[in-house]
Amino acid sequence: MQDGHSNEEHSHVTSYGTLVIIWLALLGLTSITVTVAGISLGMYTLFVAMFIAAVKSALVINIFMHIKFEDPIFKVFLLVSALTLLVIFVLTFVDFSFR
Repeated sequence: MQDGHSNEEHSHVTSYGTLVIIWLALLGLTSITVTVAGISLGMYTLFVAMFIAAVKSALVINIFMHIKFEDPIFKVFLLVSALTLLVIFVLTFVDFSFR
């Protein structure tokens, strides 16, 4: 109560069933990532692995870190950090492709 927020605002509790389902989904996506690494998809292997990693990180951020239920300012900070990471990835891939 000292910071002006009551406990009722942030009292969302995720059920154990949902957490177990998300955990199983993360295990499944990890096994798919390992499988994709063993299959030769040519130039699409990296993009498929990055897409799966993005889905896994979205699940962890939204469910386990409870960003889904936080104030909008946290979502803005998350978006800014994701865009910064995207710029770093794009610059790295551009640098790598012109070597």
